[in-house]
Amino acid sequence: MRLAGDLMLVGIKDSAKLIGIVIVAYCAVVVCTLFMNYYMDMVSIEADILSQSPQMMAMYDAQKLTAKVVCAVSGGCLLLTSIVMLMFYIKHYIDSHKKDLGICKALGYSDLKIAKSFWVFGISIFIGTLLGFLSAFLIMPSFYHVQNADLILPDLPLNFHPILLICLVILPTIAFAILAIAYACHKLKTPVIRLLKDQLNQNDKVKKHKNKEHINRYFIDDLKKNTLRDKKVLVFFIIFASFCFSAMTQMSFSMKDLSSVMMGAMMMLIGLTLAFTILFLALTTVIHGNTKTIAMMRVFGYSQKECSKAILGGYRPMAYIGFVLGTIYQYVLLRIMVDVVFQGIGNIPTYEFDVPLMLVSLVAFIVVYEAIMYVYSRRIKNISVKEIMIE
Repeated sequence: MRLAGDLMLVGIKDSAKLIGIVIVAYCAVVVCTLFMNYYMDMVSIEADILSQSPQMMAMYDAQKLTAKVVCAVSGGCLLLTSIVMLMFYIKHYIDSHKKDLGICKALGYSDLKIAKSFWVFGISIFIGTLLGFLSAFLIMPSFYHVQNADLILPDLPLNFHPILLICLVILPTIAFAILAIAYACHKLKTPVIRLLKDQLNQNDKVKKHKNKEHINRYFIDDLKKNTLRDKKVLVFFIIFASFCFSAMTQMSFSMKDLSSVMMGAMMMLIGLTLAFTILFLALTTVIHGNTKTIAMMRVFGYSQKECSKAILGGYRPMAYIGFVLGTIYQYVLLRIMVDVVFQGIGNIPTYEFDVPLMLVSLVAFIVVYEAIMYVYSRRIKNISVKEIMIE
């Protein structure tokens, strides 16, 4: 944070911390670039295909519909996630620098002038989308070959379409920069005195109990519920991380029979990258946001296990809900692709829900998730009570 001439509160280093958005944007643009470029190249030879066999026409229509469905579903889902993450980062930044922001407002700077500094958060989108766009073109020759492995369609020329660079890199960067400014301006509409007093949330509600014995008896459960209620965005992240793990691991193995090993490997890589990135982001934020609470619990004699249960335990059911949603999503999507998109195309196997595969994915998820939770519970033990109390 610096003040010199024009107000500049958020620097490039601050935007570099948005690694989660970079990764989500990267994955979204890789998928969308591959399928949209393939779609546009197919359309360019549509006149040649119209005069060919019915099977070729059916395959052509199926490939076009596949590109639309994948871009709409995957791209839309990841776009929503990027927006939520951007808002989360901005809110977290404002929470962490509320006193500095209060001083700026006290000196006469308007909300809009302060919020303009947040345009640099759009840099994370630019980095992610540009890397995703370039990566897509590196693997595009292999992708084209896999998409037409049965040689039903004519060989497609691989062309560069500038419109994709504009729509997938330039416009999202501008849009997210404007969104960052608008959302920051909205979050800064807080009285100066409340910023300086380190009280940002006007409507925070503290659950009151008339019975003190009830507080002592159910303190852990109450704290667990309050943690979830106060961190709704992190609940979304936990559910989405589990959703990605479940959907992509199960779908990737199904791709071996329905599409190709390459498609399966790509889905697995994207799914696991998203799952681990978002999960680590969420859990790290939970720990950092509750260090004072953990310190006070330890001062009053609560064990590491009790602290972990109060702070992290509430997210466990959310994670398994995400796994169930991911399982349902991948089944419905694959059934649509097989029964609707590729209906009438030869050599497309039927798809049925794979219970053994789901169980393997579930066991892997339990092992991975519980191992990560154990690591973070150990981090609770390493929190220095002395340092927290000095603050």
